[in-house]
Amino acid sequence: MSETKYHLVEHEKPFKYDEDGLHVTRGSAWSGPGCHIGCGVLLYTDDEGKLVKVEGDPENPYNQGRLCNRCLALTEVVYNPDRVTTPMRRDPAHRGQDKWVDITWDEALDLVYEKFTEIKENYGAWSIPFVQGTGRDIAAWITRLAWSFGSPNYMFNMSGMACYLPRVAGCAATTGNFWVGDFSQQFPDRYDDPAWVPAEYIMVWGNNPLVANSDGFYGHWMVDVMKRGSKLIVVDPRLTWLASKAEWWLQVRPGTDAALALGMLNVIISEDLYDHDFVDRWCYGFDELAQTAAAYPVDKVAEITWVPAEKIVGAARAWAGAENGIVQWGLAVDTTKESLPAAQAIGALWQVCGFCEKPGCMIVPPEILAYSGGFGGELVTPEMDAHRIGLDKYSLLKFGFQVASSDEVMKTLETEEPYKLHGAWLQTTNFLTCTSPDPERSMRAWRALDFIVVVDMFMTPTAMALADVFLPACTYAERDGIRVGDGAQRGETINKVCQVGACKSDMQINLELGKRFNPEAWPWKDDKEMFSSVIACTGYTFEELQQVAPAYIPFEYGRHEKGLLRPDGQPGFNTQTGRIELWSTFYHNAGLSPVPYFEEPTESPAATPDLYDEYPFVLTTGARNWFMFHSEHRQVPHLRAGRPWPLVQINPKAAERIGVHDGEWVWLENERGRCKRVVECTNIMDERVVMSDHGWWFPEAPGEEKDGLFSMLDLNVNKLLNSYVPGKSGFGANYKSMLCKIYPAKDGE
Repeated sequence: MSETKYHLVEHEKPFKYDEDGLHVTRGSAWSGPGCHIGCGVLLYTDDEGKLVKVEGDPENPYNQGRLCNRCLALTEVVYNPDRVTTPMRRDPAHRGQDKWVDITWDEALDLVYEKFTEIKENYGAWSIPFVQGTGRDIAAWITRLAWSFGSPNYMFNMSGMACYLPRVAGCAATTGNFWVGDFSQQFPDRYDDPAWVPAEYIMVWGNNPLVANSDGFYGHWMVDVMKRGSKLIVVDPRLTWLASKAEWWLQVRPGTDAALALGMLNVIISEDLYDHDFVDRWCYGFDELAQTAAAYPVDKVAEITWVPAEKIVGAARAWAGAENGIVQWGLAVDTTKESLPAAQAIGALWQVCGFCEKPGCMIVPPEILAYSGGFGGELVTPEMDAHRIGLDKYSLLKFGFQVASSDEVMKTLETEEPYKLHGAWLQTTNFLTCTSPDPERSMRAWRALDFIVVVDMFMTPTAMALADVFLPACTYAERDGIRVGDGAQRGETINKVCQVGACKSDMQINLELGKRFNPEAWPWKDDKEMFSSVIACTGYTFEELQQVAPAYIPFEYGRHEKGLLRPDGQPGFNTQTGRIELWSTFYHNAGLSPVPYFEEPTESPAATPDLYDEYPFVLTTGARNWFMFHSEHRQVPHLRAGRPWPLVQINPKAAERIGVHDGEWVWLENERGRCKRVVECTNIMDERVVMSDHGWWFPEAPGEEKDGLFSMLDLNVNKLLNSYVPGKSGFGANYKSMLCKIYPAKDGE
C-alpha cells in the first residue's frame, strides 16, 4: 500500500488489549441497533465472551471518546430478553398471530430460496420488492441481493422516498455530487489540521444535529466549532438549544422552507451580496435564479413562513457577509412534498455565496463506496430495469437513481398494475410503525403477497403483521463489518466480540442467500473476503484494516478547480454544463422545473383555510429525541426511562385554550385518523404548531393484531398523514405539515 494514499491514526494502544481483567476491543459502532454514523468504541468483554460495557474510544478522531445514550446502553440491547435469537416461520394464514415455530438457519434459507425461486420462475423476479429501512448499514448489501436475484424493485417504504434521498438526488441533479459541511471530519488530526478553519456561520436548517446525526455528522462537533467562533443561523419551528444560542432564529412554519430560502436569495441577490467571481466562473443559470427569487419579496415571504421580515433580511445579510459558511440540513427538507425545489433553493444559498470546496464551507465528502447508490449496479440489466415500478411515471428515476417508487409500489399492490407482486424481502425496516402513511391501508396491501421475509433484531409490529419467515439479525457487537455510510467516509471496521443465540449479521444473511440465488454475483467465501473486496482501494484487506483503522482518505480543498470532481478530469462540477446548475439541465430534461419554487403543503392555513378552522394546529412529526432511534429502543430500560411515553409538544397557551393539560393523554385527530399522545406543554412551540413523536409502539403490550399490534394501531401518528401523495418528481411528501385538532382521551381509551 502507498503510504500517502490513506492516512493512519497513531494509536497509543494496540488493536486488542487487556484492562482490569476485561478484554477490550477497538471498533466502530455503526448499527444495529439504529445509528447513522459509526463512532469509535471500546467494547469490554469478560473471559466468557460476554459484553460487559461500552465506552467511547478517545483515540478515534471521529467522536474523540464521546458517545450517546443509545450506544452506552448497548448491553441492554444485546442481552435484551425480547430479542429474537433463532429463525422462525409460520403459516401465511396466521399473519398477525403469535404462532411462530423455531427452525434452523438451513431450513430458513432453504425455504426462502425455494419460495423466492418459485415466484421468480412463475411471475418474474421483479414481482418481489426488497425493502430497507434506515439506520443499519444495509444499503450496499440489500441492493446487491435484490439485483443479483433479478429484481429492480429495491425501495425504502416511505412516501416520496422522503428521507435523505431527496437531498442526495437534488444535489446530484444540480451539482453532480452530494455535499456536507466541513467540520474537519475528513482529517485524522481534526481541528488541528493546518488547512482547516471553522465556518463563520453555520445555518442549521431542518435539523437538530445534537440529537439527529444525519449525513455522517456527529452532534458534538457543533459545540466544538461554536467554541472556536462559529455563529449560528437556525431555521426550526421549535426553540431548540441551538436555536437559543443562535444569532438568528427563524421560526419557520412547517412546510414553507422553500419560500424562506427564496426570500433570503432575493435579499442576497437584490442587494448584490453574492460572490460574483464564483458565480461567473462556476455557476450556470444565475440570471434565471435571480428572476425566480425576485418573485419572493421579504414581506410576502414573511406572510407565508410566519418569520418576521426583518429577521429574514438580517439573517440573509449575515450569511452572505461571512467569509465562509455551512448549511447543516436534515430530514425536514426531505419531508416536504416539493422537497427537490426546496433543497435546490437552500443549496443555492451556499452556492451563490461561493461557500464550496473551501475550508469551513460545504465539501464533497470523500468516499470508498457510493453508499447512496447501492452495491452491484452492474448487475441491473435493461430487461430488469424495464420492470422497475415507477420508472414510467417519474422520469427522474431514469437518471441514475436505482430505486422503485414507494408510492407506485403501493398502487401496484392494490391494483396489480403493471403486474402483480407476490413476495417481499423486508430488512431493517419497521415501516408499518415508522414510515408508512395510513399504516392500516399499507398492512392490507402488503398482506396480499404470497410470501414475506423479515430480517430484524426484535419482533416488531411490522414483523408480527406481515412476516412468514423471521431471520434474527445481530447487533454490531456480534459481527464484523466495515463503515461505509453517508458523509465523509474513512477506513473503519466493526469488530465482533460476542454472540447471542443463532443471530447472524445482515451482511452474512445476504451473502449466504445471495450465493444460493446467484453465486457468480457473490464470489466471496465469507463476509471478510467480501469486505476486503469493497475496501480494495485502501490497499488493505479487512483483517489488515482491523489492525490499523481508522484510515483516512487524503483530502484537499478546491477540487473543482483541479479536475477532481469530474470523471473526465476536467475542471468544474460533474454536471452537463460542468458548473453548478442554478438552472438545472437535469431537471429540465426530466420534465421538471429547472429553477426552485415554493408550493403550499397539500393542507395548510393558506391552502385549506376551511379545514384549518376545523383542525387548528399545524402538526409536524419525526423530530428525534436523545433516547430512541425512530421506532427502535422502546424495550431498552434505561432509554425507555428517558422517554416512557409518546409525546406531543404544545404551547401552554394553546393547551389552556383547548383544555388539555401537561402529562394528560390526548387524541390527535384529522379527517384521516387519530392517535394517542401525552401532552408536554412547552414554550418552545408556536401557539399554532404542535410537534408529535413518531415511530411509537409498546413492546410490553400484547403483540397480536387483535390486540393492536403492540398498541401500534392506537399510537401511530402516520394515520394522520396524506396517503401516498409525493411531489411532482416522485421525491418528497408532507410528513411534517399536516393539520390536526387535539382533545382529551376519555377514561379507558
